[in-house]
Amino acid sequence: MNNILSGLTAAIIALPLAIAFGISSGLGASAGIYGAIFLGFFASLFGGTKTQISGPTGPMTVISATVVAAFGANLALVFTTFLLAGLFQIILGFVRVGKFVRFIPYPVISGFMNGIGMIIILLQINVALGQDAKSSIIEALAAIPQAFASVNFQALFLTLATLAIIYMVPKKITSKLPSPLIALVALSFIAYLFHLDVSYVSDIPTGLPTVVSFDFDMASMSFVIISAFTLAILGTIDSLLTSLVADSLTKEKHDSDKELIGQGIGNAIASLFGGLPGAGATMRTVTNIKSGATGKISGMYHALFLLLILLVFAPLASNIPMPVLAGILIKVGLDIFDYKMLKQMKILPRYDISVMMIVFLLTVFVDLIVAVGVGVVLSSFLIIHRLIQESAVDISGEETAEKRDDRIVKDGIVRIVNIKGPFFFGSTSYILERVDKIYDVKNVVLDCSLVSFMDLSAVYALSESIEKLKSSGIEVYIVADKKRKEKLIKLGIGETIDTDKIVESQMRALRVIKEKELISNV
Repeated sequence: MNNILSGLTAAIIALPLAIAFGISSGLGASAGIYGAIFLGFFASLFGGTKTQISGPTGPMTVISATVVAAFGANLALVFTTFLLAGLFQIILGFVRVGKFVRFIPYPVISGFMNGIGMIIILLQINVALGQDAKSSIIEALAAIPQAFASVNFQALFLTLATLAIIYMVPKKITSKLPSPLIALVALSFIAYLFHLDVSYVSDIPTGLPTVVSFDFDMASMSFVIISAFTLAILGTIDSLLTSLVADSLTKEKHDSDKELIGQGIGNAIASLFGGLPGAGATMRTVTNIKSGATGKISGMYHALFLLLILLVFAPLASNIPMPVLAGILIKVGLDIFDYKMLKQMKILPRYDISVMMIVFLLTVFVDLIVAVGVGVVLSSFLIIHRLIQESAVDISGEETAEKRDDRIVKDGIVRIVNIKGPFFFGSTSYILERVDKIYDVKNVVLDCSLVSFMDLSAVYALSESIEKLKSSGIEVYIVADKKRKEKLIKLGIGETIDTDKIVESQMRALRVIKEKELISNV
């Protein structure tokens, strides 16, 4: 019974959002509803997150709208793109890329989500002011001044009233009946009763969908494939982040790869019937869980209830004012913002703030996937920079924690090179530049005991440095623990230095050098 009630609650929340996202995409309300039904059912059936509710989401709708705008009246190419997106998600699931989503840096995710929220809000401002919806951010921004100059106050009233109801209805009521639905029903009735001069929803379907046609025109296929892959990646990120939220609430662990397969199947089937692609929806999933959902059947009930609502109440939906849907979407955009990071801007490292802001601006004004890609690359470079700053090298004469005989150091018989921190491709040039300047000494001890990690670039660079020192007549010793010694030998360091000169402590290296010097002086 809990799964039935939670599915019904999720369906009530999903209905106005599905209509709003469908219209916002440029495909109409029917695409949003069909997407919610088919994706919601099959993603629950085949997915790897028991209580997840899937359907059209803000990020996926933004990308879908760009596809619709690009292909214009050729809907066959649009749905071909959606079909391929679903198939790509299935492939991503089979090749097990799900686990890598968690490695996306948080500032990248924050900037991305803030950008999506801003896009949704900006695209609804013209509608809220009583003007036609725009399909791109640039068009929307360019039209806003004119929209304010010729504002439709009836439309603005409905949008503001929608937001007021959503934010001001007491929680004890919204726990039983979602505030967006209350706003939708109440304000649609007011608009109908007073014959308000605003635009209304006009393409609510009244029956079951039919299979759409597809177009695999090779001339357009490059853009189709790129757009489909973008949707697949975005749907993957969107869904798996929601899965993590579901895990935190249910104390269970989702199957990332299975979830991607389920999402892909759902999106592919939705495209067959003209549905909008989507992903795991955080708000609907949280509501589903808090309403008592315990298994996949709740998501399937949610889809069946949507289908029932469509078949029974579809004629009434034509009375829904567009400004009301604009108000609902503005609330969705505001909810997407990452307020946690925004509140901590004053105390966060400037590197993280820079990444977040760059991803935010690229998301809004350039492209969502470009934004994520640039953000990940930029974060990687910043991490490398931080690791390089943690690397250090001290050359002999300086005291170390170990007790040793400093006489042979002072006499120019040996130089101690203490390498500390990460020793990797980013820090090799800095560290070995210091080592390569050593001359006029008989022995060099390269102490790697304080190296936190060493990569292949560092090993090869170390080998080259040893060769240079040896060519100058300098004996080289390496200080490394047993595990690192074995790794160095496996990677071929034994070709440049005798393995018995890789010792476990500075004391041992200095003792060997001292004994050798005493023998040579006999």
